[in-house]
Amino acid sequence: MATHDVLLRLYEDDKYAVTKAMVAPYERPALSKGYLLPEGAARLPGFHTCVGANDELLTIKWYKEQGIELVLGTKVISADVRRKTLLTGTGETISYKTLIIATGARALKLQEFGIQGSDASNICYLRNIDDADKLVNAMKLCPGGNAVVIGGGYIGMECAAALVTNKIRVTMVFPEKHCMGRLFTPKIAEYYENYYTSKGVTFVKGTVLTSFEKDMTGKVTAVILKDGKHLPADMVVVGIGIRANTSLFEGQLVMSMENGGIKVNGQLQTSDSSVYAVGDVAAFPIKLFDGDIRRLEHVDSARRTARHAVASILEPSKTREIDYLPFFYSRVFTLSWQFYGDNVGEVFHFGDFTSSSPRFGAYWVSKGRIAGAFLEGGSRDEYEAISVVVWRKAKVANIEELEIQGLAFAIQESQMEAPDSGLAMVGKPTYAWHATVGVVAAVSIAAIGYWYGRKRRRW
Repeated sequence: MATHDVLLRLYEDDKYAVTKAMVAPYERPALSKGYLLPEGAARLPGFHTCVGANDELLTIKWYKEQGIELVLGTKVISADVRRKTLLTGTGETISYKTLIIATGARALKLQEFGIQGSDASNICYLRNIDDADKLVNAMKLCPGGNAVVIGGGYIGMECAAALVTNKIRVTMVFPEKHCMGRLFTPKIAEYYENYYTSKGVTFVKGTVLTSFEKDMTGKVTAVILKDGKHLPADMVVVGIGIRANTSLFEGQLVMSMENGGIKVNGQLQTSDSSVYAVGDVAAFPIKLFDGDIRRLEHVDSARRTARHAVASILEPSKTREIDYLPFFYSRVFTLSWQFYGDNVGEVFHFGDFTSSSPRFGAYWVSKGRIAGAFLEGGSRDEYEAISVVVWRKAKVANIEELEIQGLAFAIQESQMEAPDSGLAMVGKPTYAWHATVGVVAAVSIAAIGYWYGRKRRRW
């Protein structure tokens, strides 16, 4: 998951990268976790990296050492797929032979929902490092103050935890019945909501904001809800979802209307054979879900689809169709959970939901097989075990026994021998250019192109 537009150009042995950002590509998860800590906070260049690529710091110096010219502060403003050209904001036209689209996504803004006054200086979003810096500064200005978090998903939950850690009182507002409504069951959500409540967080569920109160300087002083309730606010954090950045290619490539992304095949190839898409913008077939097309908003998907697209381009005859196991995780306070698969079918919970050091989870069972699994507080081996049973679609012979066994079911099943799953995404790139492209695309910056030919001109 990354933050900005990048174009990577190859002239035989020469490589040329363009980005609209003023810093080299970086991984986004740190922004909602370590970056927001009051002490020992993560800072660049600490996360100019890509997990799975030897964890090297991919600074400007690194790109230079790899023979890549990294050009900062330049944006691609239009694309012509038929002519295989891109136009930059500086007026330069660039021709390509093969293009990888990794435009990622943008945070949805309150203005898009007609909320008046949503341009106030103390309203924060979190999608890139500039957003994170603004949020950090806002927290520093209101120690012991009140923050209202709009949204109960990933960003809302992780930012709420960070605000509490910074000694700020937090009220969370969202329209769903419970937090993380797209993934959590009511029972799982209840645990996390109770935990957050014990940390001083107040939940206001089943409603939405309609407007703001402001002071003479234009700063928000209160959030006004649909029922007329006023919530005092020294700052507001908004996490209401993202939208894939597809506008450069709309009307030129086939889109997935259901998923809001660019539709690709098992090689991450779009409706134009010279164009590939990866990361948040790509809607690709999930073999585990019988080929159902999904667009996954997670760093692991960004990394792996990027590597697969590069392999498809460089070694098409050796690259099978992507066979990806959907994976999500989060770490807040002292808690840490992982989820694999799909939350469809009948759900069965297991473990201890009452401990201050919890270890609990759930299985989703569809058509007599494990379709998804969630685990809080697991060890590395235990997380690996639940991933294996989902990957294998482990058969559940006895539902009552599954509930009794709980995590032991996954551990036992994972230790049984299984035939080759056909996983196409294991292993690391083995040579420099392969690794380089995989790294840059995996952090899902924005668009990567390989050019063959040196002709460039300005309009």
